[in-house]
Amino acid sequence: MTRPDRVAASTPEHGLTGVTDAGAFLARLVRLDPVAPVRLRPAGAPGRVALWARLPWQVLVVRTVAGGPADGAAGDVTVAAAELLAELERGGGALPSRRDAQWRWPLPPVRSRPVEALPVAELRRIADAAAGTLRTASEQGVAGRAVGQRVLRDALLDHVAVLVTPDDPPGPPVEVSQRLVQGLVRMGFLGPTESPAGATTEAAVQVRVASRWVGLVGPYGAAWSQKATDLAVTPLATRPNG
Repeated sequence: MTRPDRVAASTPEHGLTGVTDAGAFLARLVRLDPVAPVRLRPAGAPGRVALWARLPWQVLVVRTVAGGPADGAAGDVTVAAAELLAELERGGGALPSRRDAQWRWPLPPVRSRPVEALPVAELRRIADAAAGTLRTASEQGVAGRAVGQRVLRDALLDHVAVLVTPDDPPGPPVEVSQRLVQGLVRMGFLGPTESPAGATTEAAVQVRVASRWVGLVGPYGAAWSQKATDLAVTPLATRPNG
């Protein structure tokens, strides 16, 4: 007869201990894309795990939470976000079925450099303005002409919300698209709307670049995107490791 403790020991575990933080990330992700995969990777520091996902508007998002490596090759595994969320909500430690083949996107380089710091309030203002523009255009059209909801949305997402000119070292302007702003806001990476009691300084969002990637790094997570010319995906016979 097989002992129950031996059965439990053979079950792969997700290794997450920061359940509240991981649950918040997964809940928002599943609301935006119910069938989204999530990739769990070592975050480069002991006791930390990076949760990676891709939003429906072609932006990668990541949040680092407490935990150890998930069972799998070097702790790098992909599972269904909805299944992992359900496991966390019931207080379980099992790793859902692996879905490594569903992850088809490269990740930004580990090393990046900051080029600007933006106030959180400014990012919220940009996101709110875009939402208002979308509502107005949907209700009244553009120049008196009706425009499809998807066309409006894509046009707004492609809009350059912030243009940063690096000073040290000098370099070409860095375009921050509305896609990145929406990724940061919709995933809750800016934190609560009101500053915590006793806070003396406002949190800032870093604009960072890594090779041909541009990222917004907020207090609770980051959003990354490549330039449009780099977005083509070539099918691979084996799993790509970003």
